[in-house]
Amino acid sequence: MKTVEVVAAIIKKGNTFLCMQRGESPLSYISKKYEFPGGKVEPGEALHKALERELQEEMDVKITVLENQYFMSVNHTYPDFRILMHGYLLEVETFQFKLREHLHYVWQERESLLDLDWAPADVPLVMKLKEGA
Repeated sequence: MKTVEVVAAIIKKGNTFLCMQRGESPLSYISKKYEFPGGKVEPGEALHKALERELQEEMDVKITVLENQYFMSVNHTYPDFRILMHGYLLEVETFQFKLREHLHYVWQERESLLDLDWAPADVPLVMKLKEGA
């Protein structure tokens, strides 16, 4: 089974988190689900640098990601592939971006994060946030 290594930005502003809705996909288990923004890590690329690049490509955002902003990793197996996702918690005061690849976004409060329909691989990140991490 193919393994895909990805990075994800958990962007926190006050008590809210930026939640992005994926586009439509032939894979029903991720189609139109919510996720934290990010994407694939290129071979030899540092994880925090991959996240900077992905945020620039997906959202037209220039942001510095530091290694010590690492939050947690998730190893999840979907029916067609395995994903190894590394999440970084980025606290911001303001955050301007463009929707380039996602359908919709919402700034969701910690207490209501589980009200969204999340991609399964993102659920462990959400659960740790709900615990107050």
